[in-house]
Amino acid sequence: MQAHLILQPVFALGLLTVVIFFWMYVTRIPAMYRLKIHPQKGQDTQALRTLLPKEVSRVSNNYNHLLEQPTLFYAVAISIAILGHVDQLHVICAWMYVALRIVHSLIQATIDRVFARFIVFSLSSLVLSFMVVREAMTVFTL
Repeated sequence: MQAHLILQPVFALGLLTVVIFFWMYVTRIPAMYRLKIHPQKGQDTQALRTLLPKEVSRVSNNYNHLLEQPTLFYAVAISIAILGHVDQLHVICAWMYVALRIVHSLIQATIDRVFARFIVFSLSSLVLSFMVVREAMTVFTL
């Protein structure tokens, strides 16, 4: 199977991160201006969170989350591609992971229901764990 098939979900997740990045600034900058928050207050992001409305902070929280666990996904998917281990199951899992991360982002950036987010996060973590364990078994038996 061709390597680009597992790289498509990698770029899809990258595009989601870019969208959330812009969404964060489209909401954060006007809120800071409206609330007369000096940009220097952004030096301490924890303090900034207490000054901004929740609907603004939850988008930036999601952006931060997209820079955490998905880094493992990027590493695993790119490793699978480089090693030539791309198969249909890996590609399906990669797209499942991305779809679940999209749902997670939509939940967190809009309604932010923690239990719903937790369920989606747990499912995406299981999919990613499966990919890691499956590829590790292949790599360690080479």
